[in-house]
Amino acid sequence: MLTSVVGTNWGDEGKGRMVDMLSDAYDVVVRYQGGNNAGHTVVNEYGKTVLNLLPSGIMRKNTANILGPGMVVDLEHLSRETDAIRKRGVPISPENLILSSRATICLPYHRLLDVLEEERLGSKSFGSTRRGISPAYADKYMKKTLRMGDLLFPTTLRQKVEELLEWKNLTVEKGYGHDPIKAEEIMDWLIAYGKPFVPYIRDTGLYLQNAINAGKSVLFEAQLGALRDIDFGIYPFTSASSTLSAYAPIGAGVPSARLDQVIGIMKAYSSCVGAGPFPCELFGEEGSALREAGAEYGAATGRPRRVGGFDVVASRYGTRMQGCTALALTKLDVLSYMERIPVCVGYDVRGERVEDFPTVIDDLNAAKPIYEYLPGFHCDISGCRRLEDLPQAARDYIAFVESAVGCTIRYVSVGAERDAIIWVP
Repeated sequence: MLTSVVGTNWGDEGKGRMVDMLSDAYDVVVRYQGGNNAGHTVVNEYGKTVLNLLPSGIMRKNTANILGPGMVVDLEHLSRETDAIRKRGVPISPENLILSSRATICLPYHRLLDVLEEERLGSKSFGSTRRGISPAYADKYMKKTLRMGDLLFPTTLRQKVEELLEWKNLTVEKGYGHDPIKAEEIMDWLIAYGKPFVPYIRDTGLYLQNAINAGKSVLFEAQLGALRDIDFGIYPFTSASSTLSAYAPIGAGVPSARLDQVIGIMKAYSSCVGAGPFPCELFGEEGSALREAGAEYGAATGRPRRVGGFDVVASRYGTRMQGCTALALTKLDVLSYMERIPVCVGYDVRGERVEDFPTVIDDLNAAKPIYEYLPGFHCDISGCRRLEDLPQAARDYIAFVESAVGCTIRYVSVGAERDAIIWVP
């Protein structure tokens, strides 16, 4: 079984908790794109953990975890993350963590360039996490960066670094007016944070192909959501990678593989970190109450998330882009405080009602939400474990979302814990 777990919206939908839960039934979990610019929060026997680079199956004892060639890896961050996981009692070794030799290294100067550009843009900034993700991907496609496999050849590593810096310092020094980056600094960083991971570096494509040929099951874990995809998201306010399920086999290293199912994750309401159009946004007391009820602060950055009611237009589009075969509706319990539940059923774009997600940024910027309200269930549902345990209003809400989006809801989460889930028949 090859399954991809993906986000259908702006990210932060709850993919980590679903991968953590589902991974018990899989042999391998693969992160196939992105870097440490988003967090996947899991709550299990090890407590509450925020994972940025490590796959959310890392806490399963019998599961191999892979960082695929589609990723950009900050070795310093990975070092801190693995150390923190070990302190919780989770074993980390080349047996359960495998790093692709083709994955791009996110270097310190990528972080620097991210900060310098955001500061240059000022009020027009993209709301970047300033962790160097876009600069690292840009250099990847310029064919001017290091990959994990370069760490296996220390005799040629310094020459590669010097050649890169001869080019990169044209931008750092003469473009932004910053002090030039020194080769010695980058080499010290690579030795300190890269050398310990050398035993973990392998051809993950070959590893995965052998696993698939042996009949093993693979769970592909996406970062962010469909609306942050570089090609099909709210460009230019997107991530720098493809967040779609179709990219999962490519980003994992097995482009010939075919997915058996795609599980799309969506919240029972909407949230968004960073800049860019967010048509369903709620403001004032209504927005603040929802943000606090859902503890909507970025897992990676701690930034307050923008929030809104469930967005039918965006969710239907995200479900289609991801090719979802089933959905997981998360954080339904957060809506328990509401007397009536806001749902964005369409957009008003310059006086015209629109029910298909706009593909042009100017239309998205002009879009205003058309809200309807559904009856609230106004009670604590966190202890429910069967669909029939939910109040009728909650079941009606699930049925509404399923019908509006046009895809079967298979899971409903009613809490952050691994077992706080309702499996829908």
